[in-house]
Amino acid sequence: MVSPLLVKAAPEGREIVNITPERAGWTYVGFRAIRLRPGEVEALTTGSKELCLVVLSGTVDVRVQNETFSALGTRDSVFDDISPAAVYVPPGQSVSICATRDAEVALCTAPAGAQPRPLRVIDSAAMRRSVRGAGSNTRYVCDILPHDDPGADHLLVVEVITPAGHSSSYPPHKHDSETPPTETQLEETYYHRLNPPQGFAFQRVYTDDRSLDEACAVEDHDVVMVPRGYHPVVAPHGYDLYYLNVMAGPNRFWVFRNDPAHEWMLGKAPAVLRQNKLI
Repeated sequence: MVSPLLVKAAPEGREIVNITPERAGWTYVGFRAIRLRPGEVEALTTGSKELCLVVLSGTVDVRVQNETFSALGTRDSVFDDISPAAVYVPPGQSVSICATRDAEVALCTAPAGAQPRPLRVIDSAAMRRSVRGAGSNTRYVCDILPHDDPGADHLLVVEVITPAGHSSSYPPHKHDSETPPTETQLEETYYHRLNPPQGFAFQRVYTDDRSLDEACAVEDHDVVMVPRGYHPVVAPHGYDLYYLNVMAGPNRFWVFRNDPAHEWMLGKAPAVLRQNKLI
């Protein structure tokens, strides 16, 4: 049985996946991924939403109202060691995306605020790139639209590459309680890509009381929805894993809580583990 949190990708055609808040059963995050061949055009309006358009691979021209941004995107693959092209679009805008070579585009949305932010191309060269973790918990992060970027109302967008045999979003953490400064409430989607593409990975989503406890086997282009709970990911030997995270919540601030049962990995061991000499 397929987990209700797992959205399987369409193997061909323009629409890869499409998650609306209504489909997810939540309030904030919307996510679409599309394929465009050279010359194909995707037209949309932002309505009451803010949009972060991410050129995952290929090259596109983006027209917003009467302004055109040409030749966005230089990557051949999400696994290229290059930051993506991205455009932030405020609400109430008409958007046209035209591929100039085979392209894959992510459309990340959330409700806009009362004072719309300006339209802008997000500078790829300024995107913060970092390494998190150590050993087999090492992964490589590119912050496309992080919470300390003031140019959005609710959206946070980040991409992560997890090498084969490594874990990610680990130790397991959650951000489903609006109790700042210790934790904030953010819905989240994971858009997964595998290299080579016939691979698979695993993601678990679970709560402290296990009222939610789902294990998902994800394949290339699949999405896992995380409405609440901890959500670690593991990439098996032989297959590198990429994912694009989209988060949004009542406030645009990312503060998470680790699962205390697993914090011993960070040198924060529960007393029971020390007593039983497990560390």
